[in-house]
Amino acid sequence: MQEAQSHILNVDREIEQIVDRSEQHALARRDASMRQAKTAVNASVAGGIITLVVALSLTALIVRSINAPLRRLERSMTAITRGELDAPIPSPGRDEIGAMASTLGMLRDSLIERDRLEHERRRAEAEIRAARDTAQAALRELNAAQANLIQAEKMASLGQLTAGIAHEIKNPLNFVNNFAALSTELLDELKQTTRPALVALDSDGRAEAEEVIATLTGNLQKIIEHGRRADNIVKSMLEHSRGVTGDRREVDLNALVDEALNLAYHGARAQDQSFNITLERDFDGKLGRMQLAPQEMTRVFLNLFGNAFYAAAKRARENGDASFRPTLRVATRDFGEAVEVRVRDNGTGIAGEIRDKLFQPFFTTKPTGEGTGLGLSISYEIVTQQHGGTIDVDSEVGRFTEFTVRLPRQGNSRGAESRE
Repeated sequence: MQEAQSHILNVDREIEQIVDRSEQHALARRDASMRQAKTAVNASVAGGIITLVVALSLTALIVRSINAPLRRLERSMTAITRGELDAPIPSPGRDEIGAMASTLGMLRDSLIERDRLEHERRRAEAEIRAARDTAQAALRELNAAQANLIQAEKMASLGQLTAGIAHEIKNPLNFVNNFAALSTELLDELKQTTRPALVALDSDGRAEAEEVIATLTGNLQKIIEHGRRADNIVKSMLEHSRGVTGDRREVDLNALVDEALNLAYHGARAQDQSFNITLERDFDGKLGRMQLAPQEMTRVFLNLFGNAFYAAAKRARENGDASFRPTLRVATRDFGEAVEVRVRDNGTGIAGEIRDKLFQPFFTTKPTGEGTGLGLSISYEIVTQQHGGTIDVDSEVGRFTEFTVRLPRQGNSRGAESRE
């Protein structure tokens, strides 16, 4: 029994040893398997990391290889949209970016061609406009020349007719004036001769005879007065029919205007000792000398000054205001290719409805016997026909009248122009 129990104990110890060795062996194998699994996992992780790094690197290279051309392409597109058609475009390749670069290049070429065509179109339009303006200017000049020729023919015919009428009137008018003056002298002699006989008459007879003689004397004075007026009209008609003539030469316009102003003033003072007016001169010192017909332009300025004196003196008479001071202002200005003379008075002014008639022959605003109506007409022809200038008038009734004479420095004779 004891042996059996001992044998069983031995068997149990052997079994325990065997179990212990089996457990130790199993643990060793487990540890080895775990070590192998850990090594495999570490290797797998390391391989994944390496793969990821390689993939990221490749991705970065690919993105960079795509992004850089796209940025260059974007810069080129931005420059082209700003109108910089000479901006560089990346060289087209065989990929999609190259196709986009090729398309952008074709777009730029089309824009360049469009700009070239637009420039050509504008240049052609400018040439067409210039040719049209030249043609229109030539047409206007042709129409003006035609109108001037027609006007010149009309004025020539009118001048011939006026000259013929004036000559026909002048001869009998001279007889009327001469015999009226002679009859006045004979009537004075008759009064001296018949004085003793008149003294012998009674008071009624003597008064009747003296009344008849006075009536005859008054009639003869009226005949002489109106005969002189008619003679002045005939002279003006003859001057008007001769048109505007005169040699042109270089003169100092300021000196010419000043001389005419002094001449007109002293002439007005000689006719009326009570006449007085304030003269204001505003001459442009840079005016210099210019080509014109001095005698004819003196006629123009004398006429303008005389009309101004008349209007200012008339307003002074009719105004009744002792503080009113008749004034005439004469100014000259240099405008480079043209010069200007302004004559302004503070007289009665000119109504608007008759302003356009001022330069018509025989039209006058003065009462009968005080004007022929030819002064401004002749002045207008001198300025416009002979000197190629303009003469305009501005006025306000009861305040002022201003005539503006504008003369080109290289004025050519031409027909009368239409007045504005």
